[in-house]
Amino acid sequence: MKCPICNEGTLNKEKIREEQFGVGLGVYDGLLCNSCGESFFDSKTTHRILAKSKEKGIFGLHAKTKIARSGNSLAIRIPKKIVEFMKLKEGKEVSIHPEKGKIVIEE
Repeated sequence: MKCPICNEGTLNKEKIREEQFGVGLGVYDGLLCNSCGESFFDSKTTHRILAKSKEKGIFGLHAKTKIARSGNSLAIRIPKKIVEFMKLKEGKEVSIHPEKGKIVIEE
């Protein structure tokens, strides 16, 4: 079967390690594109992955935020649910750097 994402690769049955936000959710049977690497799961497996995401407390952690001005700098607000998940505290020092067009913040 041809990949519906890249229209170039072939989908092959594989054991696929699924993770979200760097947190492992397990290994599941699915289809994997040999060109773009996109993975596909049936609805039963998708529900199992979703349940594991909720169990690990990472479901719904994706959020959008706006960039604000603070003096001569720009500031990014971190939503409460991410602050709680990461156990961040006011005054805690973090490292911030660009990587492949993204902003990475590390403890």
